Amino acid sequence: MNPLTDAAGLAADPVADPPERRELRRELRKLVGATSPVDRTLALDEAEEFDDELHTALKRLGVFAIGGHPDHGGDGDLRDQVAVIEELGAGPTSMAVFMVVHYMGTHILSAHGSAAQRQRWLDPLMAGDAKVSFALSEPGAGTDIAAGMRTVARRDGDGWVLSGQKTWISGARRADVLVVLARTSPADGSTVDGITMFLVPAGAPGLRVRELRTVAVHGLDTDEVFLDDVRVGADAVVGEVDRGFRLVLGTLNRERINAAAGAVGAATGALAAAVAYARERTAFGSTLGAFQAVQHRMVDGALAVEAARSLLARAAAVEAAGGRADLLSSMAKIAASEAAVKVTTDGMEILGGAGFSRELPMQRWFRDVRLWVFAPLANDMVRNYLGERLLGLPRSF
Repeated sequence: MNPLTDAAGLAADPVADPPERRELRRELRKLVGATSPVDRTLALDEAEEFDDELHTALKRLGVFAIGGHPDHGGDGDLRDQVAVIEELGAGPTSMAVFMVVHYMGTHILSAHGSAAQRQRWLDPLMAGDAKVSFALSEPGAGTDIAAGMRTVARRDGDGWVLSGQKTWISGARRADVLVVLARTSPADGSTVDGITMFLVPAGAPGLRVRELRTVAVHGLDTDEVFLDDVRVGADAVVGEVDRGFRLVLGTLNRERINAAAGAVGAATGALAAAVAYARERTAFGSTLGAFQAVQHRMVDGALAVEAARSLLARAAAVEAAGGRADLLSSMAKIAASEAAVKVTTDGMEILGGAGFSRELPMQRWFRDVRLWVFAPLANDMVRNYLGERLLGLPRSF
């Protein structure tokens, strides 16, 4: 079978994937096809609603525990997370974005949470009974968040009081717990230390969430978070005081890898849709797929996707084995997001008026994949990082 005609439009490599991961992909494709087919995903996107039914189905499949602490029911590793997110990206992209955030939360708690924090938050998160949001960026600081962070936490007795504002936060409105970064000491020369990571329960007095209107990823809320003297106990601190940003740095490779997986999945789904349309659409006594210019666009898209997938697989394998995947994950993130932009742009033009229709999914992929060009880090900044760390060039920022 041509992998592009696969039910979810995803080309899984039968050599690279062991039997268990191939079975996971098959189960996910069946689940998405039965629970969130194209028409339902489009309807939820139009209504800007979270897919609760799909979330419940994913809970039954057990994907929320993948890569988590083994003592708390965790199984599999980052490569299995990649498989989940790729499959979701090929269809309900918003749920792929949700899973990127979820896996960040479970990794932080698995690697750095106390026994009490794991019991209170990690167990329900891995069971699919709770949701997490990661509150880092602020109105005046995104890429330069460590230097520009204005959210502060001050000691108050044996606890802390948090004050500040976060923005562009995914899933905060539905979250049961927010991972919040706040400055607890003046910035040092490197700006890395002096920031602490806190767990803030939803509904805490002084915590307020306002949803932002965004152009894409409509199935997952994007929010502003306001912290007006939010009081938490000493047990809310994850890891060490003043060392929380280092925990964030330790999760960046995984976040970039999983973001790349979402982009690869969406690109493959969009490419499959473009190929199917080109095979069937007649023009000038032939089909669009018979025209050389159209074929070249789709072939170039397939090349870009497969190159990104290879980088992604390599980065995930290195990270899962405990190696240094910072350069590979950075390259995979750029390659995947830009492949997704190319494929969806070409897809819109190949479909023409049909691409402009909100009754077909191409326009949704076209909008959704733009997220990964600047999240979790803008591609220009990732290139700056690679210029310095990969090529040994002078620091450019």
